[in-house]
Amino acid sequence: TMLWSCSEDDLDSNSIFNTPVGFVSNEFDNWLQINYKDLYNVEFKYRFEDKESDNEYNLLPADYNKSIALAKMTKYVWLEAYQELMGERFIRTYCPKILNLVGSVAYNSQGSVVLGTAEGVLKITLYNGNAIDIQNPDLDMLNYWFFKTMHHECAHILHQSKSYSTDFNLITPGNYQAGSWVNLKEKDALDMGFITPYGSSETQEDFVEIIYVYVTNTQEYWDALVGSANAEGQGYINQKLGIVREYLTETWGIDMDALREIVLRRTNDIPTMDLETLN
Repeated sequence: TMLWSCSEDDLDSNSIFNTPVGFVSNEFDNWLQINYKDLYNVEFKYRFEDKESDNEYNLLPADYNKSIALAKMTKYVWLEAYQELMGERFIRTYCPKILNLVGSVAYNSQGSVVLGTAEGVLKITLYNGNAIDIQNPDLDMLNYWFFKTMHHECAHILHQSKSYSTDFNLITPGNYQAGSWVNLKEKDALDMGFITPYGSSETQEDFVEIIYVYVTNTQEYWDALVGSANAEGQGYINQKLGIVREYLTETWGIDMDALREIVLRRTNDIPTMDLETLN
């Protein structure tokens, strides 16, 4: 079961980072300074820090080399994808400011797995970094554990900055499940008009789940997923997609299909990337 949490904070394009006194940087730190902090105003944290992690979980630090691999992939598939479509200023302003990487999986007491946690628009914690295969990267695994969370949270930042039409909230008002979404099967969620079970938790999660699923998968995948719902569910999802598409186009100038083409192209480039050299 996928879990994360989201809350609202104000956006600020100015840098929020200060280098700790006595900090000695290594080659990777220098690369992150140039490629994340200076360029995008984002801090990529790979060193394990108690204050940055949830003490409810038994967690392990991220492997150094796998952290390098994920930092390079994240920059290429997520940050540079939005930059390619919208420009550097856009992604510098409208993206989380801290990416915190943990090496192990986080399990809740009931046995569900936490894919990622988010603290407002400022910080995302990504888990399971040590499962990355640098020599043979698994694109499905990377999308499931990392990229989907990034697109999900980016979408939250957009609607928290400029609201979407409240008509979206009126399409399936009686079907939202709140915390009970964890017990909802995918087919049942689709039949109720939600692209994922988590989308049934509340309206804002519903909105951003549509964005992340759409831009990280092919049209064939989307059509098959929506097509597996009953007629009522298909109608609800298509209505929601129409509002989401109109919002992104008219409010932000974002073409969902163009963004998806860029994201998928860059994702498919990963197997040919040098994930070890800091260049």
